Amino acid sequence: MSDATTLDRPREAHRDTPQRPTAVVTGIGVAAPNGLGARAWWDAVLRGENGIRPLTRFDATSYPVRLAGEVPGFVAEDHVRSRLLAQTDQVTRLNLAVAKEALDDAEVDPADLPAYAAGVVTASSAGGFEFGQRELQALWSRGGQHVSAYQSFAWFYAVNTGQISILHGLRGASGVLVTEQAGGLDAVAHARRQLRKGSSLVVTGGVDSALCPWGWVAHVAEGRMSTSNDPDRAFLPFSADADGYVPGEGGALLVLEDARSARDRGARVYGSIAGYAATFDPPPETGGSRLGAAAELALADAGLTPEEVDVVFADAAGERAADRAEAQAICALFGERGVPVTAPKTMTGRLSAGGSSLDLAAALFSLRDQVIPPTTGTDRPADDCPLDLVTGAPRTGVRLRTALVLARGRGGFNAAAVVRA
Repeated sequence: MSDATTLDRPREAHRDTPQRPTAVVTGIGVAAPNGLGARAWWDAVLRGENGIRPLTRFDATSYPVRLAGEVPGFVAEDHVRSRLLAQTDQVTRLNLAVAKEALDDAEVDPADLPAYAAGVVTASSAGGFEFGQRELQALWSRGGQHVSAYQSFAWFYAVNTGQISILHGLRGASGVLVTEQAGGLDAVAHARRQLRKGSSLVVTGGVDSALCPWGWVAHVAEGRMSTSNDPDRAFLPFSADADGYVPGEGGALLVLEDARSARDRGARVYGSIAGYAATFDPPPETGGSRLGAAAELALADAGLTPEEVDVVFADAAGERAADRAEAQAICALFGERGVPVTAPKTMTGRLSAGGSSLDLAAALFSLRDQVIPPTTGTDRPADDCPLDLVTGAPRTGVRLRTALVLARGRGGFNAAAVVRA
């Protein structure tokens, strides 16, 4: 991966202090439907390469929805030790591969750190769903003696944090967040809190996968997926033709460090997590969304004004009502067409807990390369979504210092993060 920007001095309002150390990103790992590995994925994003395709992991012909974003070319045996294969689900194998890439990218060996200085905080929406389905099938078709002992933990939503921690000896403060699509941002924010409590390094973010019949029927039952069979027209956030989302698998894990620790070891730095906030929507029958409040609070946490934001990475639900609500929140903060907005997840589908951490990675690479990736599929936003949506091709010739990343999770979760170059 090419060099990132060098570490900048924080803004005066948030100077690195013992009470409030700056959290910086020094390593990035990615698995996404349009690229395995951070470099391959980012190159594909800038090419506008779509990773949404017909499902291949199981026979989906009897389901009303048959498109998904599957991580291509992932051979678990190439990334996971043989002794772990029998005890891990696809989601954990992806997490292990991505965590290794992030640590390698950060050029840090956890063995060189104090025993309890480094931890793991991940987000998960379902845990090892495919593993769980297989063992439940064994239980009901063959009997309890045929159920793997590994089922006791392989299905659990905290298993990814645990396996990464064990493999890399990361014995510091750790945890897991379960807030669906908002989880990737929430996990990074929790990791930032651990840095402020004394940790020096945290592997954090989200990588999710539940592309199996058990996971699929949960998506279908909700009735919010696009039923289009055209991969290029199935997921159209902010479009008048939007009719639902496409699910996918993957995400990103980041190495988050205290800025002083990173500076002391001469680390390459992609940027800082300058601000964050989370809100919760009121009951559905009352209407309304508090996504805009999350954005305002995140900017306040960063000590920034809306005028200082150069690009917004949208949650981009792909559903008309949800898209309108997000557009209204963005316009209330920045004005109509007041800031460039993009949604590169149109090339991957919505990745549950992995979606917003992948957007964080995209924001960091955008700041590094001074380019805004495109929103594919959507040719122009609907009239009731008056956004400056970046479509068709990457937008260059812009000065990018600050990005706002938005995310919403099922059940009313909202999160926003501010990333600074």
